[in-house]
Amino acid sequence: MDLLQNYADQNDDGSDESDNHDQQNPNSSPESSPPRLLPAKSAAPKVDDTMLALSVAQANQTLSRPIDPTQHVVPFNPTYDQLWTPLQGPAHPYAKDGIAQGMRNHKLGFVEDASIEPFVFDEQYNTFYKFGYAADPSASAGYNYVGDLEALQKNDGVSVYNIPQHEQKKRRLEKKKESGDEEDAEEDEVDVIEVDNPATDTWLMKNKKSPWAGKKEGLQTELTEEQKKYAEEYAKKKGEEKSGFGGEKGEVVKDKSTFHGKEERDYQGRSWIAPPKDAKASNDHCYIPKRLVHTWSGHTKGVSAIRFFPKYGHLILSASMDTKVKIWDVFNSGKCMRTYMGHSKAVRDICFSNDGTKFLSAGYDKNIKYWDTETGQVISTFSTGKIPYVVKLNPDEDKQNVLLAGMSDKKIVQWDMNTGQITQEYDQHLGAVNTITFVDNNRRFVTSSDDKSLRVWEFGIPVVIKYISEPHMHSMPSISLHPNSNWLAAQSLDNQILIYSTREKFQLNKKKRFAGHIVAGYACQVNFSPDGRFVISGDGEGKCWFWDWKSCKVFRTLKCHEGVCIGCEWHPLEQSKVATCGWDGLIKYWD
Repeated sequence: MDLLQNYADQNDDGSDESDNHDQQNPNSSPESSPPRLLPAKSAAPKVDDTMLALSVAQANQTLSRPIDPTQHVVPFNPTYDQLWTPLQGPAHPYAKDGIAQGMRNHKLGFVEDASIEPFVFDEQYNTFYKFGYAADPSASAGYNYVGDLEALQKNDGVSVYNIPQHEQKKRRLEKKKESGDEEDAEEDEVDVIEVDNPATDTWLMKNKKSPWAGKKEGLQTELTEEQKKYAEEYAKKKGEEKSGFGGEKGEVVKDKSTFHGKEERDYQGRSWIAPPKDAKASNDHCYIPKRLVHTWSGHTKGVSAIRFFPKYGHLILSASMDTKVKIWDVFNSGKCMRTYMGHSKAVRDICFSNDGTKFLSAGYDKNIKYWDTETGQVISTFSTGKIPYVVKLNPDEDKQNVLLAGMSDKKIVQWDMNTGQITQEYDQHLGAVNTITFVDNNRRFVTSSDDKSLRVWEFGIPVVIKYISEPHMHSMPSISLHPNSNWLAAQSLDNQILIYSTREKFQLNKKKRFAGHIVAGYACQVNFSPDGRFVISGDGEGKCWFWDWKSCKVFRTLKCHEGVCIGCEWHPLEQSKVATCGWDGLIKYWD
């Protein structure tokens, strides 16, 4: 064994041999064998830890380092502290004051734009140079001023433009004193000749007021009689304008009415305006009248409008230029039943209520009067200070208290007659309003005006829903609704009657046009027969024209009046009877 040991010591430099030797002698004792260390083995791949360590360190660094203001993209979510941390560390090698070259916009560094009014800047600039302090535009919560803070407290923070009150007073006194001294000095030096010579500056200085400006001896305290009278009239006019209701802007006339019939009530107690019991249409077919059957004369001047009593036509109402409104019997005596006197000037338009017990009259005295047909009393008076050219009651049974009036000041005014208040003004026309016609179950109305246009309104809403104006259109002073409510006939002042649809588009029906009569310059009324088969119109030569609705051909002309035939109405029940009125003061009844 000792020999073997020695052998091993000799060959300790050859490790391979000793290994082989051990393998050859597996049964050798462990005590005699030297201790051996085996290298550790792992199945995991070998990993370099350097990059991991660096990335961890980088992450820790990003949590603490401030954001570089020059970088455009931040690859991580910075905290509030990081965003607002000031730049630290050594100065930038290529930047003065630590500002990178790209951040500069001025030779002294980075200048930030501020929006300051020139006046505010000048005020602070001058204040700084005078008092030594100024407002700091970039100041945050701390001091809002820069410069001499003691002077700031002493002057109570005033700027050069905020002169204290006592300083202002002092300056005014000094200025006054200076100007006074100058005048005194000048007065001593003034030459008498220069004062009298208007060509010199001295004369101008002495007579600063214009020589032709009349001098007033003190203030006028009392008004003259003429001024007092004018002031009273003006105050009265203003008061009436404000009230709007019942303010008679025209000449005021005492309202009165005269009954001309035999008795106001018959033996059964029925009123004289009650319709006869047997009044009803005999057949539905209308015929053109041929001859004159009656003439109502009583007006002393031209008649401007006529209206049959609604539904029955046993009475006819007439408005005249002699300021009176008269109502006449149609069926029986054919005489004037009552005269209504309340206007001081010519009456322009009349309109019955649905049941005929009341009516409206509009006069050139700027008043609209609401009359009781039976008694002749004025229920109420309305005025805006402008001439009403057309008056209409809303045809709905539940809106019989609503009055519409087209005025000379381009407005359509709507009154509630129960309260007397103006509830709406439709103000879009560019000329005086001539007609108001309700269409579409009284939900809408069409108005025509001197501005040569038609406008369609939703009742109660002062916005035009349809505006019809063409270059070839003329003014349309009379419009009538066809009995089937689908068409409107408009009397155009270029001697023709135009037909418009009352459907959504309100289109002109180019196939229907009624012509032949001369109406240029006159507001001759156009109308329909109750069955819609005939169109009827007066003209400027006193004729009454009848056209066939389907063929648009002239059916007949009747010479009715001397002068203008201004109005024509077809009787609502008797199919062949027509009433006309003219400027000769007569109302004629044709059959």
